[in-house]
Amino acid sequence: MTPFQSPATHALHDLGVHALAQAIAAKQVSAVEVAQHFLDRANTHVHLGAFVAIQSETTLTQARAADARIANGTAGTLEGVPVAHKDIFVTRDFPTTAGSRILQNYQSPFDATVVSKLAAQGVVTLGKLNCDEFAMGSSNENTAICAVGHSQVEPVRNPWDATRIPGGSSGGSATAVAACLAPAATGTDTGGSIRQPASFCGITGIKPTYGRASRYGMVAFASSLDQAGPMARSAQDCALLLSAMCGPDLDRDSTSLDVPAENYSLKLNDSIEGLRIGIPKEFFGEGLAADVRTAIDAALKEYEKLGARLVPISLPRTELSIPVYYIIAPAEASSNLSRFDGVKFGHRAKNYTDLADMYKKTRAEGFGDEVKRRIMIGAYVLSHGYYDAYYLQAQKIRRMIADDFQNAFKECDVIAGPVAPTVAWKIGAHKDPLADYLADIFTLPGSLAGLPGMSVPVGFGEGGMPVGMQLLGNYFQEARLLNAAHRFQLATDWHARTPEGF
Repeated sequence: MTPFQSPATHALHDLGVHALAQAIAAKQVSAVEVAQHFLDRANTHVHLGAFVAIQSETTLTQARAADARIANGTAGTLEGVPVAHKDIFVTRDFPTTAGSRILQNYQSPFDATVVSKLAAQGVVTLGKLNCDEFAMGSSNENTAICAVGHSQVEPVRNPWDATRIPGGSSGGSATAVAACLAPAATGTDTGGSIRQPASFCGITGIKPTYGRASRYGMVAFASSLDQAGPMARSAQDCALLLSAMCGPDLDRDSTSLDVPAENYSLKLNDSIEGLRIGIPKEFFGEGLAADVRTAIDAALKEYEKLGARLVPISLPRTELSIPVYYIIAPAEASSNLSRFDGVKFGHRAKNYTDLADMYKKTRAEGFGDEVKRRIMIGAYVLSHGYYDAYYLQAQKIRRMIADDFQNAFKECDVIAGPVAPTVAWKIGAHKDPLADYLADIFTLPGSLAGLPGMSVPVGFGEGGMPVGMQLLGNYFQEARLLNAAHRFQLATDWHARTPEGF
């Protein structure tokens, strides 16, 4: 395990989840002191736009309760550790907007299962984090909610270069962790929204097998794709968080798997001697930037030094993942977002003539351009005469993509490659939404297949921006992925580097 770092010799924000949990449990620092430290940092660095809700007294009340449980011997495994939540998870004590005007100021009467599971282990909620509207985006430029400390809506900033995007849709989560405003954050991954921002911000993030973490209380985008996961500095920290987040929730989530939760920390230090790492030729074609390729190649050589073996494989339908995803995901979104009509909750237009007019004006005012675009695409591909031609065909190819992975896993244990074709781009650089869509080429196949995947920091590219390597495993192989990532991080320090000034 990583040697314990005492808060006496390190600033609290330099400590990860594992080290903070140890320090709090040993009473070297109180949960209140830790919470206050991170609240101060979040309020100091509001220019990044990471947080959309901070309620200091709520957080400190939770921290005081954590200290009380430590005192009476009933502490959880993560007692007193502060974690910020992506604003796609509903929370009883904080507002939930999903980054959309249509849910502005919405207060949920209950917590999402992921939030309540973490709270059951003693996690203190630090606040809510910015995200693309309804998790639709690859840059976090689609948010419609004003961040804490801002007077108008602005994109979230990447702490490595404030002129660049942090990635999306979990951009606020990635920025908060990378800038040490929170030791960890929750995120969601529909087509790469944990892995891509983790890569762009130089942190570690993991999406478990679809159905491992409950979707109850997670504002839905695409129900057959959405999955929650943790984002932190290291694989060791992600293992602790994922162990708390996962587990069956059969009574409340019909997509939850009846598979017991695991302790993902148990096998972190196992040897990876003989590990077969599949290298898909489709991930290393002409579209991959040279700087990203250089960092990935160096990481793969490091794995060989650790005893792993590289195996060439093929995922022949990789290019089809983009059209398939952008048929299936919008189709599911058009259904899920129909509930936002101004009748029961959320925004309602002030001036309308009848019910139909209220629906139209409420949605026109409440939804942003990207959300409207995907609803229209989804409604089109599900309409009479086009369902068979588009949606049904996309589902058939989705099954073929999943089969490609199963064929590949006959030859390898994990699959490695880039997370994205380039490093994070400049804010406003992608005028055409298709450019954002194409940036998801390497993350979409794993999402469509429902496989676990993660991003691990492996170096820096153009402009000194972080590069992440993607690791994909077969179903329920999260422990193997985390083990491979942890062993790499014991041999390198890319994950420990932080942006200057943070």
